[in-house]
Amino acid sequence: MASIHITDLEAAINYWRDIRPASDDGSLAPQTDVLAEVYATLVFQHLTEVDEFAVPLRALQAWLVWYASTPDTPCIAICSTSQGDDECKGCGRTFAEVQHWTAMRPAEKRLVWHRITLAGSAWRFNKYAERAAEGALALPASDRHAT
Repeated sequence: MASIHITDLEAAINYWRDIRPASDDGSLAPQTDVLAEVYATLVFQHLTEVDEFAVPLRALQAWLVWYASTPDTPCIAICSTSQGDDECKGCGRTFAEVQHWTAMRPAEKRLVWHRITLAGSAWRFNKYAERAAEGALALPASDRHAT
């Protein structure tokens, strides 16, 4: 069973609030309203996720529009599963997740994103670009490129 995490609902609500702000009388856009109902239910029940098949269709449709605005894959083109690792050092996904990614439903993909973001151990989260830039500063001035 795949579920939608409350943080994704919040991100979807904020997405819709940005593109369709509340009207002058304070009423929310329909997409924001249906997502907010699901979010409020989770908060009231002290839950952090909801089964994707239990989400009302209009809320799921609004969530899917937000989902389409997010990066699909956490891949950073440094795949250690191709070298035999069970978990990719680049993105943090398991070998099975990498292999079946294109067949996964959006809620399944977002659960993977949630897990690897919380773990924060993959290179995509370790600011390797910042470390590379710091390494460039250690070069002699004559070897540095102007930015």
